Amino acid sequence: MQRADSKQHKLIYGLDIGTRSIVGTVGYMEKDHFVVVAQKVREHETRAMLDGQIHDIGAVGETIRDVTDELEKELDITLSQVCIAAAGRVLQTVTTSVEIDLEGEKLITKEDIFALDSYGIEKAYEQFQKENELDMKFYCVGYTVMRYYMNHYPMSNLENHKAKIIAADLIATFLPDDVVDGLYKAVELAGLEVANLTLEPIAAMAVAIPQMYRMLNIALIDVGAGTSDISITKDGSIVAYGMLPVAGDCLTEDIARHCLVDFTTAEMIKRGIEHSDTVEYKDIMGLPQTISKEEVLSVCSAHLTEMAEQAADKIMELNGDKPVSAVFVVGGGGKIEGYTQLVADRLGIARERCALRGEEVMQKIDFLPGDIKKDSMLVTPVGICLNYYEQSNNFVFVTLNGERVKLYDNNKLAVVDAAIQAEIPNDALFPKRGESLTFTFNGKQKVIRGERGESAVILLNGEPADIHTPIRGNDRIEIKESTAGAAAVMELGKLAEYNQEIHITVNGQSITLPKFASANGELQSAFYQIREGDEIELLNYYTVQQVTEVMDVLLDPAMQILINHEPADMDSKVYDNFTLEWKLAEEKPAETKEPEQKTEAGAAVEATAITAVGSETVEPAETVQADTEAGEQEQPDRANTQESRKTGRTGGSMLEKARQSAQQIADAPITEEVEEELKQMRANAAAERIAAFATAYNSGQGMPQPVQQKQALQTPPAQPEPVQATEQPAPAEATQTPQQSADAITAVTVTVNGEKLTLTGKKDYIYVDVFDHIDFDLSKPKGKTVETLINGRRAQYVEPLKTGDVLEIFWKD
Repeated sequence: MQRADSKQHKLIYGLDIGTRSIVGTVGYMEKDHFVVVAQKVREHETRAMLDGQIHDIGAVGETIRDVTDELEKELDITLSQVCIAAAGRVLQTVTTSVEIDLEGEKLITKEDIFALDSYGIEKAYEQFQKENELDMKFYCVGYTVMRYYMNHYPMSNLENHKAKIIAADLIATFLPDDVVDGLYKAVELAGLEVANLTLEPIAAMAVAIPQMYRMLNIALIDVGAGTSDISITKDGSIVAYGMLPVAGDCLTEDIARHCLVDFTTAEMIKRGIEHSDTVEYKDIMGLPQTISKEEVLSVCSAHLTEMAEQAADKIMELNGDKPVSAVFVVGGGGKIEGYTQLVADRLGIARERCALRGEEVMQKIDFLPGDIKKDSMLVTPVGICLNYYEQSNNFVFVTLNGERVKLYDNNKLAVVDAAIQAEIPNDALFPKRGESLTFTFNGKQKVIRGERGESAVILLNGEPADIHTPIRGNDRIEIKESTAGAAAVMELGKLAEYNQEIHITVNGQSITLPKFASANGELQSAFYQIREGDEIELLNYYTVQQVTEVMDVLLDPAMQILINHEPADMDSKVYDNFTLEWKLAEEKPAETKEPEQKTEAGAAVEATAITAVGSETVEPAETVQADTEAGEQEQPDRANTQESRKTGRTGGSMLEKARQSAQQIADAPITEEVEEELKQMRANAAAERIAAFATAYNSGQGMPQPVQQKQALQTPPAQPEPVQATEQPAPAEATQTPQQSADAITAVTVTVNGEKLTLTGKKDYIYVDVFDHIDFDLSKPKGKTVETLINGRRAQYVEPLKTGDVLEIFWKD
């Protein structure tokens, strides 16, 4: 009946592979009780294990097979998987904290908790690897969560709560590779697979100190044959683990030496005094002997005291140099009389608070076989089975690029886990970026990242996969490392901040100027390729000098410059939305009116010639002076001219009359009409000059160099048609002047890209005029720069044209 019931449940097989014996337990969980359906114990025939570590793997494997065969025969089943626990003298522990942001409030599931625990184990392993100074490779053999948190508040159980953030404090334990490998190999030789691996003190704690007792500061000592495993509880969780390589075997060795017997006989004597005051045995000479309980305890006294004191001292160390409130002792090695009292005395606690625990802590353990007695020696074997339900984990092996890799199996292994374990760097898995480009922009560091390369090529068992593809034991993984992308490249004009403008007002006219960009102090075009370490600066101002160069204006040194109505000079800075003016400097009052008019008129001649940039070459200053002197000799004519201008009887434009004769201009005062036409001429000239500047600058030729004064004066922008003056008497000297004939509309024939082109409708023509007559779209670049040649050399955009010139215009990379 018992067997029939057991077959209706999933049976768990646990092995306590101890230093002196192997205990096999088979059972199942029914509600909150664990039901043991069978249990077998087999002692090692030789000392195949010492201090909890396997020395003779073959011998241990045979013993495991014998225990398994007996259980299979009794239960009439086949056992293929087994849960085991590890112990060892070089136990290392790491305490860590982890947190997961769930990206919004959500219901917490078992999967979320499992992911949190796994994240904690991985973090603990990384932390341990950084601090590991021993020349050994370690593996995580178990962990315990000390405390969970929900939205930063402690919570004993997270499942089914809603939270945005979950966190945990946990302890992870690590043992050397050879300890773990020995256990796995012995199990493999017995024809079994490991279903779960834990640490012996974790297994013992599952039975000996139930959750209800963990609020108390209690120590658990599992005294076996080779090791003493220690755990500490406080505030509802396990807070520390420890392990000592001293236990019952050292007492057995003392008895063997004293009684002159083998190790097995000595072990029998040690166990015999638990139930009798005397024990009979035969020594190695075959002689019968009898030894009393008092004599055995006396022989073991020194090592028993040392063993108890080491355990007490370890408890103090793990508990922050403070004694615990109580001590539970389990395991066969702790059953010898006097051990618990010695531990209590060393800790300074009452002796009754340090005691063996067996049947008292196994209230929820049911043994179906009637011959099994609940004993402290059964705590750890049952705990190994119970741990299966709490932590289902073990190690699996995979092959990565031809190398065998062992992984801690958290049931969610992926390719990336194997890569990390094999110490393949992250940049070999993920696309590598090319070299970054670092420079400063307006004093602030700017980094342009390189292009991404190709991801790693991953094959799992010959099929394409990625780093997140799940893996299992014995999988074959091939990883071809990722590649690096191209280095970062950035042109100046492609910076988001580059295409900015400055808006200023010059002599009442609004103009827009592109901001200058410089690299390492030198002005560069939009197509400049930024280099590592460059210092790029986008100037947010123009100097007055730069404004005049852009507008192709040459100012007389005597003229007054105003920025926002405040005096300035050629090096003064003009910022966005500033106003810039230049005008004749105010003169001191003259003794007579006529010299004042002469001075004013003379300045007007120069200002008109320089600013308008729209007439023939200005006569030298000596000529103007001579004409002025001649005008003084004919006061009536000049007076008549002035009078006619005041009354408007002259007809036509005063600006046109200024062009007809320097003599007439010298005699004429500056009127509002003349001033208005001067402003219009300045605006026309400035607009054309700015357009030419912007085209050249943005097309990669850089800032156009200012033309020579004479050339600028000979290359005017388009002028309004001159207004013809009405017939009236004029001075003999001004009847027919070269200026009048020069104002006539002319035609210029040039060759552009091999084809003849005749320009008409204007008096003079400059290079940029050609773009109005040819099919060349500057708004759709077909290269980095526009190459402009005239007669085989580089041309200026404002350079004058004459008949016969040969022009070449094309895009250049």
